[in-house]
Amino acid sequence: MIDHTGILVSDFAKSKAFYLQALAPIGYTLLLELPAAVTGHTDVAGFGEAPKPDFWISRGTANKPPIHMAFRAASRAMVDAFYQAAMAAGGVDNGAPGLRPHYHPNYYGAFVLDPDGHNIEAVCHEAE
Repeated sequence: MIDHTGILVSDFAKSKAFYLQALAPIGYTLLLELPAAVTGHTDVAGFGEAPKPDFWISRGTANKPPIHMAFRAASRAMVDAFYQAAMAAGGVDNGAPGLRPHYHPNYYGAFVLDPDGHNIEAVCHEAE
C-alpha cells in the first residue's frame, strides 16, 4: 500500500496554485507546506484529504521524463470537474473525460499535463 508520493516541480508557486485548483474537485486540499529551512533541502507542499497529505510537490528540477500520477475519484462527475478545474488552472489537455474500455468497461478518466508536463489523471472505476 502506498502511503505517499510526490513529484519535483520547476516553478513551486505556479505548480502549487495549479494543484490547489485542479485537485479541489476530488476533495484534495493543501494540508501542509514546509519551507527549505524546515526540510533542510527544499520547499514542499502536501496535498490530500484531511488529516494527512499523500501527494507532495517539491521545488527542484522537474522529473525527466515527466511522471504519470492518477488520482481516484468517487464519481464520473468528479472526473469531469477535475478536468475543467485543471484546464482553467493552465493545464494542457492530454485526454478529455471519457470511458477507456481498453482498461476495463467502467474506466472513466481524464488526463491533463501540469505546468512541467507531468500527466495528471483523475479516474473513476464505478459504473455510471
